[in-house]
Amino acid sequence: MQDRPMIQFGTNPIAWANDDDQSIGADIPTERILDEAGRQIGFDGIENGHRWPDDPVALKQLLGGYGLTFISGWYSTELLVRSVEDEIAAVQPHLAKLKENGCAVCIACETSNAVHSDPAVAVNDKPVLSADEMAAFGAKLEAFAAYLQSEGVRLAYHHHMGTIVETPDEIDAFMAATGPATGLLFDAGHCRFGGGDPETVLARHIDRVVHFHAKNVRPDVAARVRDENLSFIEGVLAGAFTVPGDQEGCVEFRPLLQILSDAGYDGWIVIEAEQDPNVRNPLLYQTLGLATLKRLARETGLVAG
Repeated sequence: MQDRPMIQFGTNPIAWANDDDQSIGADIPTERILDEAGRQIGFDGIENGHRWPDDPVALKQLLGGYGLTFISGWYSTELLVRSVEDEIAAVQPHLAKLKENGCAVCIACETSNAVHSDPAVAVNDKPVLSADEMAAFGAKLEAFAAYLQSEGVRLAYHHHMGTIVETPDEIDAFMAATGPATGLLFDAGHCRFGGGDPETVLARHIDRVVHFHAKNVRPDVAARVRDENLSFIEGVLAGAFTVPGDQEGCVEFRPLLQILSDAGYDGWIVIEAEQDPNVRNPLLYQTLGLATLKRLARETGLVAG
């Protein structure tokens, strides 16, 4: 285990320019995103976004020019409809990018039947697997994760709204269906929006957590998304998500960071909080989020005080 001061803090470009709906933030120059994240706010790294170059070396050079490292990036698995062998073949360009940039984890989520990127489908209408289907999916994902691990990269599965692993019960079932090669990306906001208590779910699965997304939730907006059958994208534009430290959010991050600290967590802590940048200034919100997380990390002993 690394020393606790090795904890690094990162962000995701979806605070500025959304990946699921690329019209959100389309007017924001790429240089502004990188300058604000790296030079102005002072994040250690940033996750993948559709603006970044696909070439692994060009990516490293671009981010490095702003004092940022490449943390990792979302990879969409389609194991419900293709074989493990086909998935391994499909991941090769993404894996090359991760390895060239020294990434420890591959963020993965099954998207073959997901609805989160479809603005016309209510998030309430997400796909659901039977117990047998979840077991079969878990076995295939574990085999895929074992391959990634043999290549020096740990799979970090992202439970996510609008997908087959959203609710606390689904997270539990997924974790039971997979094995030690499969790590969990714990996302506080998706856990809360998905009906879970983040502290309870994190504590239950902390031994498998290899990546952490610090996303906050505005509970009134999340409730409206459910009550009015809105899509995930409509929820984002309405302001369902925000950053740690925003008083409109309902997620308590101190107990979550305490759990990480007590477990000796030594991975990344990433603010992944998509909002409409025309309504909520990314520079201001991301600055607030990072300052909040760094303070709580010191107070909980996650990093040296």
